[in-house]
Amino acid sequence: MAEKKTFYVTTPIYYPSDNLHIGHAYTEVAADALARFKRHQGYDVMFLTGSDEHGQKIQRIAEERGITPKDYVDKIVANFTNVWETLHISYDDFIRTTEERHTKAVQEIFQRLYDSGDIYKSEYEGWYCVPCESFWTEHQITQDHICPDCERPVELVKEESYFFRMSRYADRWLKYIEDNPDFIQPTSRRNEMVSFVKQGLEDLCVSRTTFDWGIPVPFDPKHVIYVWIDALANYITALGYPSEDESKFRHYWPADVHLVGKEIVRFHTIIWPMMLMALDLPLPKKVFGHGWLILESGKMSKSKGNVVDPLVLVDKYGVDAVRYFLLREIPFGADGHYSEDALIKRINSDLANDLGNLIYRTLTMMRKYFDGEVPVPGPEVAPDNELKQVAQEAVTNAEAAMERLEISTALDAIWDLVKRANKYIDETAPWTLAKNGDNERLATVMYNLAETGRILAVLLVPYLTSTPGLIWEQLGLDGSPSDAGWDTAKTWGLLTPGAKTHRGAPLFPRIDPDKEEQAVKDQKLEAKPVKEPEKATEENIITIDEFAKVQLKVAEVLVAERIPKSNKLLRLEVAIGEEHRQLVAGIGKSYEPEELIGKKIVVVVNLKPAKLMGVESNGMLLAASFPAAKGEDRAISLLTVDRPIDSGASVR
Repeated sequence: MAEKKTFYVTTPIYYPSDNLHIGHAYTEVAADALARFKRHQGYDVMFLTGSDEHGQKIQRIAEERGITPKDYVDKIVANFTNVWETLHISYDDFIRTTEERHTKAVQEIFQRLYDSGDIYKSEYEGWYCVPCESFWTEHQITQDHICPDCERPVELVKEESYFFRMSRYADRWLKYIEDNPDFIQPTSRRNEMVSFVKQGLEDLCVSRTTFDWGIPVPFDPKHVIYVWIDALANYITALGYPSEDESKFRHYWPADVHLVGKEIVRFHTIIWPMMLMALDLPLPKKVFGHGWLILESGKMSKSKGNVVDPLVLVDKYGVDAVRYFLLREIPFGADGHYSEDALIKRINSDLANDLGNLIYRTLTMMRKYFDGEVPVPGPEVAPDNELKQVAQEAVTNAEAAMERLEISTALDAIWDLVKRANKYIDETAPWTLAKNGDNERLATVMYNLAETGRILAVLLVPYLTSTPGLIWEQLGLDGSPSDAGWDTAKTWGLLTPGAKTHRGAPLFPRIDPDKEEQAVKDQKLEAKPVKEPEKATEENIITIDEFAKVQLKVAEVLVAERIPKSNKLLRLEVAIGEEHRQLVAGIGKSYEPEELIGKKIVVVVNLKPAKLMGVESNGMLLAASFPAAKGEDRAISLLTVDRPIDSGASVR
């Protein structure tokens, strides 16, 4: 049997601090999606993260708190692992730089660089940023002695130090980048780094003597190894390099991708590759510097007081909702903007309205028309073939996007299928097929919708951790979509007729933005039923000012169901922008409830509340009546919009 292909992905090992925020979570969730995707494809995956626990900054914080550095980092690291577990981060190894396996390996690496002549002793005098643990030259800092990265004051230091001969490797590095243009991504980061190196590289100070919280230099223990040499080495020390057993290192190295924030690209694409060149080791295949998650007040930081806690968001909205927002909202590589309003809109639009309604409507109709059992499909027609084509394109396009590390683009491709399936429901109108007794065609339509659900469950495995399994279970399938594997999404028709589906609660209830709750709340607002307009007469003609009092807005139907003991009244829940309301409408003889979900209708929003059969309602939808078949009541047609207008838009 051929050995599985490997995939090694890493995230930075984080400095222990009290301000772990949603920006850090973004990096981990993105790496986790890549790792899950590759596992789903059948790769042997190694996903590494961890904590960078040495340095002057940590020693100072611990001294201020009256505790040892080790006690300080132990407490913070426990918080790290708790956050990652809450977000379902599926790392394979979590390395701490205070672990003995790492300490011994870093000392051996330092020794080898010294023995080869790449490290020498001298004296350092220059500027140092303690928060960033970065050395800067006079021309790199501002005139006010401010760090160009974190914009905090730098300190002038002078001490005996060891230096790494980076200048020796500048030309070799530039040639490597020229020959391997995809090594640094995106292109804008590569151009920045090339420009930085071409300006001239000084040798790097790689030891400190003014504090002792670090790994001692093996042959000169009054020195501790510079934290970035210590931290960057984790990518190979976690694999057992250098040691007596380097089998894991030989199996996984070189890494397929180092995923880092753009603020630390310089360390990962200049210092780290040059260290590897000096050790005569292969370079990682790619370093990807993603953008920042930015608030209106700027980049998140504890000093600005604008840190967003991912645990709070998960508690309010759920793991899958937070993961989806981070992966979908932000084009990978670019800066993205975070706001809770944007998060709620994405949940309500994509997860509740699109995906949630698709699965709920499908299983509701399956239960109604086939007692929950997946039917045997019959002959196919054009809409069926179009749905199958979009499903195939979703798999192909999502796969290609993930290979390019374009995670948001992959989700765009998957949502093309979600939206096409919702459109397919409207095109095929299962309620009409059932009403007309066309059971063969109805069976085909319902099978295709259920099969689309199966494919979506498989495609969503890398991004959402619980939703795919819920869809799978509700479709009556054995095992799990992750066990099924990515390739099963490429074949249409794997869903076996006869499977017993089980409709559950909506996957993603809409969020009420006013109350910030993760459930649709009945606001108990009322509406009046549809009435036929009176004929215009001298007495009922109104002025433009009187008409202006009527507030008309576009609303999207989220929920529709019959009111018990009435064959005419339907209870609707509609979204009017960020507001949602409950309406009661006498349209039950002209529309099946399933037919209404997702429709954009026009609603009068400023009517006095009323009750119909004990159900509270607020607002009135607009409709026209027309002659129905002989012997039946007059039929009703809703006033809808024919272009993609957002709900909440005013109608004039």
